[in-house]
Amino acid sequence: MADALVDNLPLFLTISGIVLVIMEALAPGAHLIVLGVALLGAGLAGMLFTPLAAPLVLATMVTAFGALALFVYREFDFYGNKGTAQTSDSGSLSGKTGRVVERVTDGGGRVKLENGGFNPYFEARAFDDPIEEGESVIVVDPGGGNVLTVATSDALETDTLDRELERATEDADTQGDADAESSGGS
Repeated sequence: MADALVDNLPLFLTISGIVLVIMEALAPGAHLIVLGVALLGAGLAGMLFTPLAAPLVLATMVTAFGALALFVYREFDFYGNKGTAQTSDSGSLSGKTGRVVERVTDGGGRVKLENGGFNPYFEARAFDDPIEEGESVIVVDPGGGNVLTVATSDALETDTLDRELERATEDADTQGDADAESSGGS
């Protein structure tokens, strides 16, 4: 049994590598691609060049191919923006901005988030009024599922705090103008 495994080790490594690469394609971001490429590369090299099929040589090749795959994976950053585009949880989507790609209403729609990772497209629901295609939006509630609640960026530009600060600034300017007039008239 052990001899059969050692004799077919390159084939076993190749099949294992293919399975891991397919699993990565089904669940992107799981980092299975690095190990999958390492096993696939070593397995194919062992099958093509039979003197390389010795277990210790294959183990060395798995390590070398793994290091190369990890370097390429990190250097090219296939998921965008040096890892910052990946979301750690739904809460990290709150406050992200994007554009409407399909009209968003309280019943449905789609948005594309900036730096949204591997798949930046999300189902969305409108916070208040329907949002037309092409408008800029911000995520107000990531929800925890795969449906975001969004509002137009313009609607959120001035919130209650901004309006209070604006009112205080206007009051101070009005007070400053009144003080200037009273001191100038004396």
